[in-house]
Amino acid sequence: IEIDGSYLGILKFDAVLTDPVAPCGVILAEHLSLPSVYFLRGIPCGLDFEATQCPSPPSYVPRTFSQLTDQMTFFQRVKNLLFDTQNLFLCNFAYDPFTKLASEFLQREVAVQDLLRKGSVWLLRLEFVLDYPRPLMPNIIPIGGVNCAHKELPQVGHVLFLILTFLCFFRRVFPKL
Repeated sequence: IEIDGSYLGILKFDAVLTDPVAPCGVILAEHLSLPSVYFLRGIPCGLDFEATQCPSPPSYVPRTFSQLTDQMTFFQRVKNLLFDTQNLFLCNFAYDPFTKLASEFLQREVAVQDLLRKGSVWLLRLEFVLDYPRPLMPNIIPIGGVNCAHKELPQVGHVLFLILTFLCFFRRVFPKL
């Protein structure tokens, strides 16, 4: 496969489905001028919030690895804000090699955050039953549970129903026992 786009351009793809945590697919989508669809759980440093321009106030949305909930005291909110500031530096450090790669490959100055902003659809593996509430933009679609294996329910329901029915009957017939 030639990365210059001659072979990939001939194939005429419609879109690029990629995980933006490692943004090589994002860079390729920009190079081929294709829309990109992101499939991810979330970017730990919060770059997904910035790229989608999604409101993410540290006073309400707990940061990754902070071990906080959405109901925080004042000092917990301050701690969450400090995590937010720390994540900004970690994100710049972690994505700096990709910024250099993208600038070299696309032959223009570009930041990873600018490339992520061009994502058409964000398929986030969020489950509102398990995750804390947070604002979402219209192009973010929560698809929680997509990676869970389907399991049949155990067939103990019939036996349990019979036991409970028998106990209720027994208590009515023999109330003194």
